[in-house]
Amino acid sequence: MYNNFEIYKTVLMLAPLVFSVTVHEVAHGYAAYRLGDNTAKLAGRLTLNPIKHFDLVGSFLIPVMLKLMGSSIIFGYAKPVPVNFNNLRNYKKDVLIVSSAGALANICLAVISSILFHALLEYNGKFFALEFVYMLQLSVFINCILAVFNLIPIPPLDGSKILSVLLPDTLKIQFAKIERFGMLILIFFLFSGLFNKILDYIAMPIISFLLGS
Repeated sequence: MYNNFEIYKTVLMLAPLVFSVTVHEVAHGYAAYRLGDNTAKLAGRLTLNPIKHFDLVGSFLIPVMLKLMGSSIIFGYAKPVPVNFNNLRNYKKDVLIVSSAGALANICLAVISSILFHALLEYNGKFFALEFVYMLQLSVFINCILAVFNLIPIPPLDGSKILSVLLPDTLKIQFAKIERFGMLILIFFLFSGLFNKILDYIAMPIISFLLGS
């Protein structure tokens, strides 16, 4: 049974999570827009209004359930921004840019959150609520995990699109065949403990560096 304090921490987690996944999706759409595809703009998705990107399951139910279950993995996702890759001017290069834009945006948010966290921590809550400092700390965790998670080369994650354009044509065809099994592979990957190992070796050292722990 979770007490009121645990529920309170869960509520504090939602704000940086929703903002982070929103920025992630907007980054994809904005990169595509600058490179010749206005699909996201026409769909009204080049906005930081989280309601436009809200996904009931990915943006709310999954992270809350993981938190309440005591999972060490807290993540979520927003409704994917529509992108027509055929509209891009330089297909191979632009697909790489658009696909990596979300993770790069999360890394930038993690760095900015880290700088603010260290700056405000010195005030010890004298001028800023400790809740805000705690949310900045959570933002570092969430954005680093989102960046690493989305770069995993498993469909439908961004890493799979990056890998697809880098593979030679013969392997690209073979890789495309596993796309329909992507979600099953991803679920296995998450619950088999493999994702935890990636977090331990990649995400956690970055988080420790940014938080100075």
